Amino acid sequence: MNVTLKPFDFAQAVARAGLGADGVPLGKSGPVAETGFQKALGQALGAVSKSQNDATAMQREVSLDNPTVSLEQTMVAMQKAQIGFAATLQVRNRLVQAYADIMGMQV
Repeated sequence: MNVTLKPFDFAQAVARAGLGADGVPLGKSGPVAETGFQKALGQALGAVSKSQNDATAMQREVSLDNPTVSLEQTMVAMQKAQIGFAATLQVRNRLVQAYADIMGMQV
């Protein structure tokens, strides 16, 4: 098996990453466009936050004896928010662990 190693070309790597030689993103001077993963993660966090806010609002309405909001609906909304938060926390822990694993790799 013949393995040939090429010298590392920093300029080419930076260009592939979409950065200039100074590390600044190329293209627009405005905000950098979100990637698919970044956008999906942002939407997921927004959905979890919205469910928590909705559950808190329903809890407040129940405590104010609003007849249009039932206790059962409120409890279900609170459980959904709790499950969503727990799942988000697990994803965060996995991402932190993956980052730590990558940073611990020998180069």
